[in-house]
Amino acid sequence: MPLLPVRQRRHRHPGRKALDDRKVLCGILFVLYTGIRWEWLPAELGFGSGMTCRRRLRDRNNAGVWQRLHEVLLAELRAADRLDMSRAVIDSSHIRALKGGPKPAGSRSTEVGRAPSTT
Repeated sequence: MPLLPVRQRRHRHPGRKALDDRKVLCGILFVLYTGIRWEWLPAELGFGSGMTCRRRLRDRNNAGVWQRLHEVLLAELRAADRLDMSRAVIDSSHIRALKGGPKPAGSRSTEVGRAPSTT
């Protein structure tokens, strides 16, 4: 099962030939790893322009490619008995707390009365 959607080339106005998916993936990983801006991706590296990489990342994300890739990798790791869930971490940025957590107690004032409004 191919994870990447097949892109059809237009016959009447084909335009420029699309850059190889592997090169673009390397460009995406380079930007994400180094943290540089998409516009600053060096053309000398052969990954295509930063905007091409950014557009492909967006398109692949909208097509659900990364989710399917994650599921395939997990399935292969499980099949090979190489998945160790004892090291897994659940983070609130990934899993929503439906009932919420404990409410923080407000900070206690050291003054006797309330402070005057600054507005």
